[in-house]
Amino acid sequence: MNDLPSFTRLLKHLQQVPYLASKNLYRVALHFLTMDENNVEQFCAALLHAKHYLQQCEVCCCWKEKDQECLFCSSTKRDQSIVCVVEQWQEVFAIEKTGGYSGVYHVLGGAICPLEGIGPEDLAIDLLITRVGSTSIQEVILATNQTPEGEATAAYIASKLKSFPVKISCLARGVPVGSSLEFMDRLTVYKALSERRLF
Repeated sequence: MNDLPSFTRLLKHLQQVPYLASKNLYRVALHFLTMDENNVEQFCAALLHAKHYLQQCEVCCCWKEKDQECLFCSSTKRDQSIVCVVEQWQEVFAIEKTGGYSGVYHVLGGAICPLEGIGPEDLAIDLLITRVGSTSIQEVILATNQTPEGEATAAYIASKLKSFPVKISCLARGVPVGSSLEFMDRLTVYKALSERRLF
């Protein structure tokens, strides 16, 4: 594709999108190339707008509009004494879709993975410990993914919370091992959440 430098440049940028499979690069590139120019401009404007006007909540690390309160942390309808700990923000949506959880969240930003150079200090674990120690949280639900990294992260957090007077629970083992919350159906996530047990 050296004879099409503009296309090569587009592909190089698309390759930087972490969850975009290599086999789909050409399809996505073609999609953008065949879009109406006005739609492309709207897409780019929406992306820039989101980049400028969204930020992570200082308490729970969920995304929120700048200069506005967090939808979860500021809600009087949510039980602020129960915190559900997830690896990534998109997993909040998986839980919210069930309609069966009314507590708040804490987004770690990933899982402990020494092979990839990700340690506890790279995640929002210290922020969670501080949050538990300085508020009236009564239960922490460890809803990390049931992968080796997710299990290790949950075990690490549980060890750090042992000295606090909080109930530590995790999702029921009905969640398939090796799976991610964002790809599960609502009923599976709902049952796993409602049938959680002590960690």
